[in-house]
Amino acid sequence: MKIRPARLQHGDTVGLVNLSSPLNIESLGDKLAILDELGLKYKLGNTIQAYDGYLAGTDEERLEDFHQMIHDPEVKAVFLVKGGYGISRIIDKISYPLIEDNPKIIWGFSDVTALHTQVNEFSNVVTFHGPMLTSSKGELDLLSKKMFQQLFQPIEIQYTESISPLRTLVPGVVRGELTGGNLNRIVSTLGTKFEIDVRNKILLIEDIGESIEQIDLSLNQLRLSRKLELAAGFLIGDFNMLNSEYSYDDVLNVIEGYIKPLNKPAVAGFKFGHCEPNIAIPLGVEAILDADEKTLRILPGVE
Repeated sequence: MKIRPARLQHGDTVGLVNLSSPLNIESLGDKLAILDELGLKYKLGNTIQAYDGYLAGTDEERLEDFHQMIHDPEVKAVFLVKGGYGISRIIDKISYPLIEDNPKIIWGFSDVTALHTQVNEFSNVVTFHGPMLTSSKGELDLLSKKMFQQLFQPIEIQYTESISPLRTLVPGVVRGELTGGNLNRIVSTLGTKFEIDVRNKILLIEDIGESIEQIDLSLNQLRLSRKLELAAGFLIGDFNMLNSEYSYDDVLNVIEGYIKPLNKPAVAGFKFGHCEPNIAIPLGVEAILDADEKTLRILPGVE
């Protein structure tokens, strides 16, 4: 059982940092209103306005900003405000004992997958795969906003087709710890000390803007590294193909070709990732996936 961070209280302070691509501060602007709506105060990290080419500050600056927020007793949660690229450059420098000694809510998705998998593994702390303040062009939709409530009280999340149409790729029922996130970031860790541990876990994958050939290549890398056969089950999130000639169904056909022979429960159509709504879920907690009934039950992520 991983450490569940303490729930938030109204009036708590959250730290906002950017460990990935540079942020246009104007794009954050009105998005901070959601924190006011939640009754939260916020503290801006130095990386919110930092710039070093295609990164939000140097590796050292981003690392220090993150460590300061983890160490700061006033900060009860750390929200990553932007994706892109950059976290993979510092995962070998992060102090995972510091996080384990100061377990806090860590929230974000996309590039943040590189952080989630490491904190879950090396700090033994639950993290949250959810929308970032700048991940939506406009205001976050109501359902995505509602998912922040799981940070204020222990809530068991139940995902059914009342949220989105789901498709069973492989029938069956499985219970296991949730792990995963962005497919590209998962594959980038393979062959390193920091490669994802999927043994007996339910693996979530999602991505945006990748060609169908690249998705196939990534899945093949997971197959060759035995990650697919070691996983207990699969959650297929959103694969936004942007202006591709291929559709989500085309992607599902490719995915099905890789996981169906494994005969492990798998369901597709979950609104996790680069989509609206973007349903936030805790990673590192146990869940039950019933592929026959097309339901997913997830234990609370906070104490």
